[in-house]
Amino acid sequence: MKVYKFGGASVKDAEGVRNLKRVLETTGEKDLLIVVSAMGKMTNHLELVVNAYLNKTGELPLLLVEFRNYHQTIMEGLFPNSSHPVFSKVKNLCDTLENFLETNRSTKHSFVYDQVVCFGELVSTTIISQFLNDNGFSNNWLDVRTCIITDASFRDASVNWEETQKRIASAVNKKGITVTQGFLGSDSENNFTTTLGREGSDYTGAIFTYCLNADSLTIWKDVPGVLNADPRYFNNPKLLHNISYKEAIELAFYGASVIHPKTLQPMQRKEIPLFVKSFMNPDQAGTCVGKGVTLNPETSCFILKRNQVLISLSSLDFSFMMEDNISDVFRWLHKFKMKVELIQNSAISFSVCVDNKFDRLEELLVKLRERFRVEWHEGVTLYTVRHSSREEIDAFLKNKEVLLRQEGGDTVQVIVKD
Repeated sequence: MKVYKFGGASVKDAEGVRNLKRVLETTGEKDLLIVVSAMGKMTNHLELVVNAYLNKTGELPLLLVEFRNYHQTIMEGLFPNSSHPVFSKVKNLCDTLENFLETNRSTKHSFVYDQVVCFGELVSTTIISQFLNDNGFSNNWLDVRTCIITDASFRDASVNWEETQKRIASAVNKKGITVTQGFLGSDSENNFTTTLGREGSDYTGAIFTYCLNADSLTIWKDVPGVLNADPRYFNNPKLLHNISYKEAIELAFYGASVIHPKTLQPMQRKEIPLFVKSFMNPDQAGTCVGKGVTLNPETSCFILKRNQVLISLSSLDFSFMMEDNISDVFRWLHKFKMKVELIQNSAISFSVCVDNKFDRLEELLVKLRERFRVEWHEGVTLYTVRHSSREEIDAFLKNKEVLLRQEGGDTVQVIVKD
């Protein structure tokens, strides 16, 4: 058995769904578990729904209509018969979403977020499963929330591996095709929907691959494989044909966008290969992540993270930044859900680059000002460069305003003011 994962870009419209079928025809695999994300930018759209709902901006009715209409257009392009059962199935899901928004009493953003954004995946897989059933690919639709069991850390849930392993083993038939959702789970206590973090659909694929002892996981992307640089920001990126688990984990840790950071760990434990391939050219080899060659070809790798925050601290009385001070800083970073990307400290100063994805920077700064002299820069870019020469890095940084630079081994990290 093999596991395939298709992201939102691959199924953003009716032609994308038809292309998914063509990928299955090209590869010829018969025993598959297929993980699918929300279509197009629907997760982003549902985030707007959450914000409009909690902030009472008045935009909610229009956003909900747009959500319905987007999927209606895709269905009309796939199912000529307007009385096809898929239309009523999707309508019921949209009605359930709106019913939640009418009856919910919680104002906790993370909880509401998970209960709302899940409908992107539920609708997309309902449409795709039905289309495949109608076009020669008989399959079972599986609600992933009945299989992946987590804690109640909404928006960034941790998997209960033991219970998840049992659920998957009993729910998934290794023969034939199963279609399920990425990104989602449910908490063990109340059965509320949880999510595994943004881009968590890759992780979902790895969870199923691990629990099913599948032969491989293939992530189908809009790029030919793993590249040494993001083509949106760098010219002439190179395709990496082979990457070791260790190197791939390093790249993911530093923010390479092709592979989710959590995805590789369960794959490496059982030494199951991960392929990253183009959904537009499914017959091409793409990238294989596995045991063996560290990096082929041997080349520099460039990773960037935009919209970061660089915070620099020094003690008010110029005393040393010792363990007690630093431990307090990390406790507050954790409390305000700041993802730490880089740290640097000296005797009397401490700098940290963080991702303010939960929009709690001001709360953190208020707390830090009680103990430290605080400077900060918002909207900075963190560049990570691996396997590069000093001359290449110096040329890359020419005409850039560097706020912080840190080197270790074959990795250089630089924070640049945009």
